[in-house]
Amino acid sequence: MLAATVSHRPDQGSPTLITTAPVRTERLVSRDPYFDNAKFLAVVLVVIGHAWEPLRGANIGGRLLEAAQTFIYAFHLPAFIVMCGYFSRGFTAARGRTRKLVAAIVVPYAIFSVAYPLWAGLLAGDHVGWDPLEPYYLTWFLPALLLWRLSTPLWQQIRHPIAAALLISMIAGFVTLPSMLNAAQVLSFLPFFVIGLTLRPGHFALLQRRAVRFGGAALLVLGGAAAYALAVDVDPEWVHWRRSFDQLGVGAPAGAGFRIVALAAAVTLTAAFLAVVPVRRTWFTRLGAATMYAYLLHGFVTLFLSYQGWYYRVSGGEVVLVTVGCAVLTVVLSGDTVRGVFRWAVEPRLDWLFRTAATSRAPAAAAAAGKGAAGGGEDDAEDVPAAGADLTDAVPHRDPPVAPGSGHGPVANGGDQSLAGTRPGDRRP
Repeated sequence: MLAATVSHRPDQGSPTLITTAPVRTERLVSRDPYFDNAKFLAVVLVVIGHAWEPLRGANIGGRLLEAAQTFIYAFHLPAFIVMCGYFSRGFTAARGRTRKLVAAIVVPYAIFSVAYPLWAGLLAGDHVGWDPLEPYYLTWFLPALLLWRLSTPLWQQIRHPIAAALLISMIAGFVTLPSMLNAAQVLSFLPFFVIGLTLRPGHFALLQRRAVRFGGAALLVLGGAAAYALAVDVDPEWVHWRRSFDQLGVGAPAGAGFRIVALAAAVTLTAAFLAVVPVRRTWFTRLGAATMYAYLLHGFVTLFLSYQGWYYRVSGGEVVLVTVGCAVLTVVLSGDTVRGVFRWAVEPRLDWLFRTAATSRAPAAAAAAGKGAAGGGEDDAEDVPAAGADLTDAVPHRDPPVAPGSGHGPVANGGDQSLAGTRPGDRRP
């Protein structure tokens, strides 16, 4: 872009516009520790849930473990997806945005969708097939995020987007969808992404009020107690969002009722979780910027455990050690050392793939020549943006000014930042 300055001297009648040579400007942004804290805590719950799943399937830990796993599955992914939607509000089909989708989602998916079946085949001592349209294990979230983000412009044009997304989620329960790209989960989780698109900083400011934070803690306790009370009678698949009502063995009326309850519980517990997240910077705040690493890499460990016979002989007390180990694993995978080793797979640089400013300046200038007089033009040629280490993969966005007295002021330091049940044979978490 052109950098320009305006010079105005008292002895001159009008200001003088001085245009300098083209320069590349960098926008300095600061991260909100609140969202980094929320993402780190959420990915810790993801790792714990994947480690618990084989144990729950083997009836280790009894009712308590089954209730705990159902409880965290009821909101940990919805919370992540809400944040993905919130940080997708500025998404457009501009050149830089689409390039970053390739670098941050498509390429990592291509790498890990191959790596996980190879790892599983090595552990099982047998061949595990690979199909890019059949995501293996936890990799389903990447194509889901890609599809949700690409749909953002549509949701921003719909008059009642949340109602439309809820209707789609309900229909996904009535129909047994093909397993391609985990369509059932993509459509079932859609309302949480759309809810995130409609949120504003003022909503998070409301959650950070003292009374709301205490209320959120109380709701989480009540949610845990409810999960324990219902552990024997309710199928945990209801909070995995990957089965139709028919596959869960219930009729349409009962299935619709269960889906509505699960949606309401997910929204309530997600709000409660976000309310208790620390607002200030903590020792783990910086780790929240590397949730993509923790998410994509922890599955190699949890998948390894699920193939070990000794893992199914742990006692109830040792489950506590497994849980603590999951938290430690998340810290390690989010650290600088692991990021340095696996940056090529999680945050690939694709300058070699896309045209940069130097190679595309002439075509871009030619295309803009006919539009300059009208003031319109395509995106400037730009370097390939770096892929994000952040699972939410945020895009810059600025909210409109808030009307005085509306009660929805911005969160402190809350401007949008540039953030960057699984058994061995089960492809989905």
